[in-house]
Amino acid sequence: MFKYVPNILTIIRFLLIPVIVIFTLQGNFIATIIVLTISGLTDILDGYIARRFNFISDFGKLVDPLADKATQIALIGTLAIQKIIPIWILIIVLFKEFLMVAGASFLYGKELVVSSKWYGKLATVLFYIALVCSLFIEYWNSTLIGHIEYSLPTLSHFDTYIYYLAVIATIFSLIMYIKAFYLQGYLKKAMKQGQEKKE
Repeated sequence: MFKYVPNILTIIRFLLIPVIVIFTLQGNFIATIIVLTISGLTDILDGYIARRFNFISDFGKLVDPLADKATQIALIGTLAIQKIIPIWILIIVLFKEFLMVAGASFLYGKELVVSSKWYGKLATVLFYIALVCSLFIEYWNSTLIGHIEYSLPTLSHFDTYIYYLAVIATIFSLIMYIKAFYLQGYLKKAMKQGQEKKE
């Protein structure tokens, strides 16, 4: 039973997505940050358990990054709809994920799995940091409206610069995955297996 813990934690991250979206739409940004942090901790924990006890599975390799991206896209989309962050950020992320899904669909059923790499994780972490900063900035600035007695300065949107870094990391990871897809023979292996099945 213990060997399924990493996958259970991954599923929990999926279940937390609607909670994150609802809190964000309600303007309860601190609650969003808390739930997002819990989601991030389950990501770290399931990865540690999987590596520490050798519970790594093809399901985990595929679904774990999917949970990260689903959480990320859901929150980015929600913030973009609320005009808290620019829509172009969502467009770039969606385009990158569309290409990744297209590649994964090509490999589906061919017993080939492309696991996530450090550069993919880096992009995810940078986006998480940027999103948390956006949520905190929005919370901080919104609490000052109509409360002059606080005498606190509003925060500038420094989160934009973190999004730039996250987007750069995302583009880099996409290039590296495409490079791995072709240079490491995933395409050739997939085509070869397809021909063998026909024979």
